[in-house]
Amino acid sequence: MNALSLCLCCMIQAVALLVVANGAPVLVNKILGTQWAWPVDNGLKLRDGRRLFGDTKTWRGLCSAIFFTVLAAILSGIDLLTGVLFGLLVMSGDLLASFIKRRMGYVESSHARGLDTVPESLLPALLLKDSLMLSPIDITLIVVIFFLIEELISPLLYRLHIRKRPY
Repeated sequence: MNALSLCLCCMIQAVALLVVANGAPVLVNKILGTQWAWPVDNGLKLRDGRRLFGDTKTWRGLCSAIFFTVLAAILSGIDLLTGVLFGLLVMSGDLLASFIKRRMGYVESSHARGLDTVPESLLPALLLKDSLMLSPIDITLIVVIFFLIEELISPLLYRLHIRKRPY
């Protein structure tokens, strides 16, 4: 396999893991509804009177994202530990974005273009760049591709009644 093919393969794997980690909580929520949907922040409000993360960030979503990301990683030839770390970092980025959105006064599940995709795609790509054999250009492309996927696919998932909102 030449260098360009390897680079492309690594980027495709990373984007696929991002889609799995991001999509797993949505699909599990569609299947289970509110069953076992305990908020990560347990209802904690900060001094600004706003929730730490909100009701939509659940332990079930966090666990399902990590579980399915690990499964996808193993199936694509990525080792278990990298899969676990990837899932954790995607969810950490997602929680960071929710934390920032709450501080900015955004309501839960509201759309904040860029903020909804950049932290959850940048953290795993940047921190696992060596394990995933990613260059700085690869990381940039992964973030851009994931942003475009979210922007283009979310409205379709909404029309298919998989997502609750078109973003």
